[in-house]
Amino acid sequence: MKKTAKSSAEFDRRFDSGEDIHDIIDMSKAKVIRHGKKVRLTLDVAESLVNDIDTIREAIGVDRGALIKVWLHERVKQEKAAHAEQI
Repeated sequence: MKKTAKSSAEFDRRFDSGEDIHDIIDMSKAKVIRHGKKVRLTLDVAESLVNDIDTIREAIGVDRGALIKVWLHERVKQEKAAHAEQI
């Protein structure tokens, strides 16, 4: 019989404690999302902005590039939603 987590909080606790959670995940429903070909961007920004970004990323423990990608993705979603409402 397969073990299950009774709640998402229990699942998170088990995962965070390092417990093997593979026996409680239904991999038959897993999906791989491919976002297409990657394109390199080069940006020139003020050093003070980079310093501010680094302060934030260090506080949350992520890579600078990853943080910027998340922020860009969130902003693009906002803009798309705003423009969709205007139509």
